[in-house]
Amino acid sequence: MRRGRPKKVRIIRKDPEVRQFSPRGRRGRPGDSLLKFEELEAIRLADHMGLSQKDAAQFMGVSQQTFSRVLKNARGTVSEALVKGKIIRVYGGDYKVTKY
Repeated sequence: MRRGRPKKVRIIRKDPEVRQFSPRGRRGRPGDSLLKFEELEAIRLADHMGLSQKDAAQFMGVSQQTFSRVLKNARGTVSEALVKGKIIRVYGGDYKVTKY
C-alpha cells in the first residue's frame, strides 16, 4: 500500500516521437536507463526551450519544487547513460498529454 500524498499527474504537450537513444561504437550489449515521459518533457522545457523552472512548472501543472526534482532526476539519468554508454529508453511515468 502506498503511503503519503498521491502523485500529481504531470502535463506533457505530446508523446515523444523518439523513445530510445542507443550509443554507437560500444561493443557488446550496453545496459539501459529509463527516462520517464515527464522527465523528457522537463529537459525539453528547461534545456531545449530555455524556460525558467517557474514557467516550465506551470506548463507541466506542478510546483516549482516538483519540477526541479523531476529535472534533476532526468539530468542524472541522461548523464549516467552518456558517461557509461547506456541505452536511454523513454517509458512510463505519471503524466497526461494535453494540447497547447
